[in-house]
Amino acid sequence: MTEKQEFSERLRAAMQERRLAPSAAVLEREFNLRWSGNPIRRQAAWKWLNGEAIPRQDRLQELARWLKVEPHALRFGDQALRRLRTEQERWNEGVGYLERETFDAFLQLPAPQRKLIREVILTFAKVHGGEAAPPE
Repeated sequence: MTEKQEFSERLRAAMQERRLAPSAAVLEREFNLRWSGNPIRRQAAWKWLNGEAIPRQDRLQELARWLKVEPHALRFGDQALRRLRTEQERWNEGVGYLERETFDAFLQLPAPQRKLIREVILTFAKVHGGEAAPPE
């Protein structure tokens, strides 16, 4: 399934959850009632609902407000949002003062030195069994 089709399924589900028929006519009317920019046409609404297009970020945010869902969840799905939050929690729990101080110093280095330090860290992580992204 394509990214556009997955978005379409989430949009349809969000509309149904709000007890709205997932039709282009309903989406066009309800969206345009709330949208202060140029109104969308029924063809655009149809494309959003049928996996042919994903709205621009500003329109996506308006859709999310209207449907009372998080914009990130509407665009990328709950699974991606849960994965992001899990990574953020892990980051917040696993980082103490010394690590934050080290990261701050790292960020102040020029780009070539940051690249070198990154490669050294990833090499150590690989040798010691940690999962690390490959060097760019």
